[in-house]
Amino acid sequence: MSESGYILAGFFLVSLLMGVVVGLVHSKLLARSITILYVVIHISFTGYCWLHLGETVLDYFTFDPLGVLLLTILSILTITTVYHGFIYVKDAKPRIYAIYHAALIALVASMSGAYLANGMTTVWIFVEATTLSVAALIYHDRTPLALEATWKYVFVCSIGISLAYLGILFLGFTVHDARLLHLSFDSVTEIAKMANPLYLKIAFVFVLVGYSTKMGLFPMHTVTVDAHTVAPPPISAFISTTLMNVGFLAIFRIYALFSATSILPFMNHVLILSGVLSLLVSAGYMLKAKHNKRMLAYSSLENMGIVAIAIGIGGIGYYAAILHIVLHSFTKAGLFYQIGQSYKVMGTYKLDESGNYMALYPAGATALLLGFLCITAIPPSGMFISELYLMKAMIHSQNYLLLAVTGLLLCFVLYALLTRVLHIVYSQPREKPLHELQKVNPWQSISQYFLFGLVIFICFVQPMPFRHLIESIINALPK
Repeated sequence: MSESGYILAGFFLVSLLMGVVVGLVHSKLLARSITILYVVIHISFTGYCWLHLGETVLDYFTFDPLGVLLLTILSILTITTVYHGFIYVKDAKPRIYAIYHAALIALVASMSGAYLANGMTTVWIFVEATTLSVAALIYHDRTPLALEATWKYVFVCSIGISLAYLGILFLGFTVHDARLLHLSFDSVTEIAKMANPLYLKIAFVFVLVGYSTKMGLFPMHTVTVDAHTVAPPPISAFISTTLMNVGFLAIFRIYALFSATSILPFMNHVLILSGVLSLLVSAGYMLKAKHNKRMLAYSSLENMGIVAIAIGIGGIGYYAAILHIVLHSFTKAGLFYQIGQSYKVMGTYKLDESGNYMALYPAGATALLLGFLCITAIPPSGMFISELYLMKAMIHSQNYLLLAVTGLLLCFVLYALLTRVLHIVYSQPREKPLHELQKVNPWQSISQYFLFGLVIFICFVQPMPFRHLIESIINALPK
């Protein structure tokens, strides 16, 4: 076994041991200490992956550019999520506190494995592990709504990834060479060259529908919306960013593998259709949203729709999709952290009971306004650049009708977010909240300012190493 093999195996072994110890020993101090140590280990592991970019380890994992990029986002958001998680669960009983952090460690390790996996079977195993670990986190508050959302999440996600794997197995049945049946991405490429185009189309649809449960795309978006709504805010931030990135990665890898075949136009049409329907559904529901976290959940659906359309358009749209995934991760995480703080200050997630946030908590209200600018792609948001690239790709490919429809739906989304955020920040509540109001230390909003600052920085400067990394990810795709 190589040095990298020992490092990778050690990382997963340490993750397992730390998660088990935290889960079994119901000590808040121990859980907090081990979780902090795990964050340091994860950051170190990510740094090691950067130093060995492109290396294949233990046959089942590869430190490829896309996986390492998403792993870096995960490391950054693990720091902020753990920090806000400590605040959120500080008053929980030791047993609940321990379960929360054990499941969080398991979730981070599972997502890390999914990012680096170089085969469909390996991806399937780690994606299923994310389902089980995040289920414990969704149920953290032990309410009837949390129980319903948890069971729905486990059931629908399990069906989804089963459908995804069924699509790949369907291809495997068409090949009689046993060397190709382990379903690594390289073997899937060989299968795609020999398979009937009809089988490839069926496989892609299965993969897209199946992993849409993770990415949050139409038609399997409802399960993630419910999970966002009831999960603790730090976990909602993870579900809507790093976990959605797992679904994106699984779909994107299959798209890249099949892009050299004759079904490329079919895949593009399916992605564009799914993306437009995601925008339509998100715009419709956001216009009538009365729950602050649910509003952000439908915003995630909208942004994943943008990513799907960008991939379907191709060309510079590929660059736009990867850039949008990165910037959306930072922006949406910051917004969920902030909405979690607004619950303490205003005592509610209900829109009609929210209001006067600027007077109650100026630091948080300012961060919320900044997050609104970022998520709606209004300059100086870096997401303006990714959406500008998308519009440029549409014009270059002469998809003028799609450009008009996308622009119109984004206007509805902008209006829905604008009216709700301004109401939260400046208007008086329409109804009196039932929960007790709390004060929040302004220093707790520093992480949001940092994440939004990264998004704004990208609007003005895209460092050459960052650009080259994205270009290396999309280099093999059709021009």
